[in-house]
Amino acid sequence: MSLAVIHSRGLQGLSAPAVTVEVHLANGLPSFTLVGLADTEVKEARERVRSALLNCGFEFPHNKKVVVNLAPADLPKDSGRFDLPIALGLLVATGQLPAKLVAGHEFAGELSLAGELRPVRGALAMSLAAAGITLVLPKANAQEAALSSRTTVLGAEHLMQVFAHFCETPVAKTDRANRAGAQPTAGPSSRIAPAKPAPMKSRALGPDMADVRGQAAAKRALEIAAAGGHSVLLVGPPGTGKSMLAQRFAGLLPHLSEHEALEAAALQDLAGRFQIENWGQRPVQNPHHTASAVALVGGGSPPRPGEITLAHGGVLFLDELPEFARAALEALREPLETGSISISRAAQRVQYPARFQLVAAMNPCPCGNAGSSKKICRCTHEQVLRYQGKLSGPLLDRIDVHVEVSAVEPEELLGAQKAEASDAIAQRVHEAREKAITRQGGLNAQLTPANIDECADIDPAALKFLQVAAARLGWSGRSTHRAIKVARTIADLAPSRKVNVTHIAEAMQYRRVLKVGL
Repeated sequence: MSLAVIHSRGLQGLSAPAVTVEVHLANGLPSFTLVGLADTEVKEARERVRSALLNCGFEFPHNKKVVVNLAPADLPKDSGRFDLPIALGLLVATGQLPAKLVAGHEFAGELSLAGELRPVRGALAMSLAAAGITLVLPKANAQEAALSSRTTVLGAEHLMQVFAHFCETPVAKTDRANRAGAQPTAGPSSRIAPAKPAPMKSRALGPDMADVRGQAAAKRALEIAAAGGHSVLLVGPPGTGKSMLAQRFAGLLPHLSEHEALEAAALQDLAGRFQIENWGQRPVQNPHHTASAVALVGGGSPPRPGEITLAHGGVLFLDELPEFARAALEALREPLETGSISISRAAQRVQYPARFQLVAAMNPCPCGNAGSSKKICRCTHEQVLRYQGKLSGPLLDRIDVHVEVSAVEPEELLGAQKAEASDAIAQRVHEAREKAITRQGGLNAQLTPANIDECADIDPAALKFLQVAAARLGWSGRSTHRAIKVARTIADLAPSRKVNVTHIAEAMQYRRVLKVGL
């Protein structure tokens, strides 16, 4: 047989479109041509596949014209994931492996020159896309790919092991293969066992909120933010516990559902950061303030996910918020509003989910002491204006909860009374979230202007109070709507069916705590 067809998968954002690997042998001048919009990494498969086949003792068609087509032709292909399907296509085309044995399977994996299978990016995304199909991957990728229960995943360590799994006839190893140390083939013991998924972990046991003494107002604000899915900005002098509070925020969130965990794990896997021991835990991303806009939102060629996408389903903590580049901060506006990010390049456009909870922290001025009753601020009025002015009004509008974190009194900091633990707060957060999901099918932060009136259920007196206050404060429509969402969360925590004046008043306190320049 001079034509072979092997099935594989590419990567385009979080999706893994099917790729057909066609291998054709023809008479003519000996050559190896690879077509199908292949990147440099893919084109280099010619040398890796040739060496792997020879070192494993297989015949390579040196006297034939070899053409490998990766279809569809208009889909960009990158990385070495097509090494294994190309090698198997050559084995089928040369008659060394029956075509019917590999039917109904999909393959992906990078080959070493000795035939060992090396891991590839996006294994879980491929597994999610290949529902109902048996997927053969490098063993290093098998357990993460097996997290999707809809796909049977086989993990192999070597090309010879893949061959032995499909062909019961032993391979006659050549002297070259013996010298290269190729693994033994043949026999039932060489068959590949399906990979088993790791058990999902419950909510991560990280730092406890009980470690933070005092800061009752800040803890209350974080509880509201966790219950409603709201973003939060912590403003206060250095050393008041802003970072401690932010690091414990993830411990207030309920555990991920299986669908959310799979999506978060697949995104982490695209960036090569997924670790099986973290399966089921909410991701927490903490980029340094020197991160560029591309690092935050993603980019490159092909487009890779950024920090906001890797925080999908979890927490994005931005410490020293005004120190981030203005372009990087402004790039957060779209995903904070829509929960997704579109990255467009000349070759392709991809869309990544980016529904994260933003927890940001900042000082009120460059020296950090503006508004403090205990320390003198050394900054001029213009310096404070310039520092706070790094955060645009539209960006602050999209942050639901603003809270001032003041210094804790020594008697409270060193007192014997322990603070409330994260588990107790997390239980209230879970109950409030369940109320919102039962009522409207999602968290309060995700309410749209179209359904906010129906779902918020505001008392007429509270609505009148909000209208008057918003007019006096000069709030935008977005600020007013976000205050209503926060008030609805406060009512769910109460618990209260209606949003009353008390809930509105508390929600209004969480808007713009910056004293100067905004």
